Amino acid sequence: MSILRKALTTAAMATALVAGSAQAEDMRIALVVKALGIGFFEAANKGAQEAAAELGGVEIIYTGPTDTTAEGQIEVINSLIAQRVDAIAVSANDTDALVPTLKKAMDRGITVISWDSGVAAEGRQMHLNPSSSALIGNTIIKLAADHLPEGGEVAVLSATTTSTNQNTWIEEMNKVAGNYPDVKVVGTVYGDDLADKSYREAQGLMQTYPDLKAIIAPTSVGIVAAAQAVTDAGKIGQVNVTGLGLPSEMAGHVKSGASKSFAIWNPIDLGYSATMIAYHLAKGDAKAEPGATIPIGRMGEVTLDDNTEAAMADPFTYDASNIDEFSSIF
Repeated sequence: MSILRKALTTAAMATALVAGSAQAEDMRIALVVKALGIGFFEAANKGAQEAAAELGGVEIIYTGPTDTTAEGQIEVINSLIAQRVDAIAVSANDTDALVPTLKKAMDRGITVISWDSGVAAEGRQMHLNPSSSALIGNTIIKLAADHLPEGGEVAVLSATTTSTNQNTWIEEMNKVAGNYPDVKVVGTVYGDDLADKSYREAQGLMQTYPDLKAIIAPTSVGIVAAAQAVTDAGKIGQVNVTGLGLPSEMAGHVKSGASKSFAIWNPIDLGYSATMIAYHLAKGDAKAEPGATIPIGRMGEVTLDDNTEAAMADPFTYDASNIDEFSSIF
């Protein structure tokens, strides 16, 4: 009898060890951002954590370099490969530079998707755009034009010269700029998503183009820096700052009049959706192929196009009428 009891106890311990091991081996999804310390990506992490809690058995590894370089992201991704994570969801600092490292990750059986800022198709299984690039391009020029009834000069303050998403949005903006014949796009400068450099570039735009009426910054770092530059130059009411930004960071500038309106998708929703997609692909109950539909929880579903890309939602405009409501959220 004692031998049987001992055998049962041993079996129970083994079962407990297996159960403990299974708990320790939750699916690990790495959310790799352009750089740490950026509010937009911290909000995306909140959404990723929300998705993980909803799914259960998912651990989010929120990580990224200290500055917006491809080299920094490559170093981070190599570390994740060594850790044998289940999935990597990356917002890329460079379309092509990350491809060899991400191919290595996929060769090791790691699910790889890009979101927000894309990776070339050979370096990922699918890409999640926050919105349609065409809609974003039209939105950012329209936001400027809406407050220029008589037209005028506008300039663009972007992130890096290699930033996939900004370059695409500016391309789309230029395609529809002819719809606003009295609005003239006079130049594009790059602040590298660094607050101090973006501030200096905005100052430079106002000096180079003394008749400038608006600065369009399709980057959450650049739009805040540009609004501050306009404020410090005493040009509120003369130069309107618009583009893509976070309500919490832009609330003061909307109230001061430095920015009449701006747009953004909800980064919480974006991190949430990227995590849902990575989970379903890693689990194997969805495929990243043209025409495929992938569920994204409370956000519904996305359908992949011929380039295995999908759009999450339309951009949303924030102004004095709603800034207080949203600035407390993200």
